[in-house]
Amino acid sequence: MAWILFLIILALFFDYLNGFHDAANSVATVVSTRVLSPKVAVAWAAFFNFVAFLIFHTGVAKTIGSGIVDIHLVDANLVFAALVGACGWNLITWWWGLPSSSSHALIGGLIGAGLVKGGFSALVMGGILKTVLFIFLSPLLGLLLSMLIGVLVFNLCRSFNPYKVDHFFRKGQLVSAAAYSLGHGGNDAQKTMGIISMLLLGGLTGSEVGPIRDFLLTHHEMELAAQGQFIVPLSVVLLCQGAIAMGTLSGGWKIVKTMGQKITRLRPVDGFCAESASSISLFIASVLGVPVSTTHTITGAIVGIGSLRRLSCVRWSVANRIVWAWFITIPAAGLISAAGYMLKVFLFD
Repeated sequence: MAWILFLIILALFFDYLNGFHDAANSVATVVSTRVLSPKVAVAWAAFFNFVAFLIFHTGVAKTIGSGIVDIHLVDANLVFAALVGACGWNLITWWWGLPSSSSHALIGGLIGAGLVKGGFSALVMGGILKTVLFIFLSPLLGLLLSMLIGVLVFNLCRSFNPYKVDHFFRKGQLVSAAAYSLGHGGNDAQKTMGIISMLLLGGLTGSEVGPIRDFLLTHHEMELAAQGQFIVPLSVVLLCQGAIAMGTLSGGWKIVKTMGQKITRLRPVDGFCAESASSISLFIASVLGVPVSTTHTITGAIVGIGSLRRLSCVRWSVANRIVWAWFITIPAAGLISAAGYMLKVFLFD
């Protein structure tokens, strides 16, 4: 029981790191345009991170919990290794100031541990391929939507006084930043919900997880689980939304600098367009139950709105470093996870 409780705490720590790491994505534009101070911005983002569960269903959590690795093969060692891989890669990229994907770090961790335990037959290729497809689609969608919104907004505001336009979009950014934080909380917090639910409902014996399962699940949720349904308990939802909100409150200022200042110079109208495009992309993905990267989405949107002014406005060398971080996240987290699984099994079991 103590080991299972430790894993739940570790999962919530990953969720905290997710908020800490991805806080930059939520507040970078609104901070870099000086619409809000850093402290107010993270509090604003954290609030909307937390209340996202009131809007979005748990489709993303179900994809993570049962759509990456065969849930019947899940045990405590696999969950432990997946979390070690995800947390390890998150800390490494945070130290380097790279906005990599916490979502894909977790998926890489699950794949690495699943391969070591059960080989390729342990993997659910449908869910993995859908997720990998959105590695390319989410930044592209963010880029195209930000350019479309930008063209529309720039043309509508062309005849207005620039000072009034700036003043209007400073207020507008409060709405777009809130919408983006809702999308972030609605997609990213669900990844940890999926992990904890996987742990509670997977191939663990009653003596290992029973008391904790009895404590966290309501009677109705227990009945649904007994019928073979993959459910996400309300208690787990609240814990995970709270953890990601606390992480967002802590902030990740190295990545704020990369996202908000190094890719391109942002004005309030640019920040509004980028955040609006990203939030639309995240809403679509969450409704479809796809665990996308909020990092990929906002980066694509920032590049899109920057290149709309002039291609030279985008610092392509910085964007190139970010793209490389995207591609190596799943394999890097998978390798860390695989090593963690083997060390846990061979040295401690």
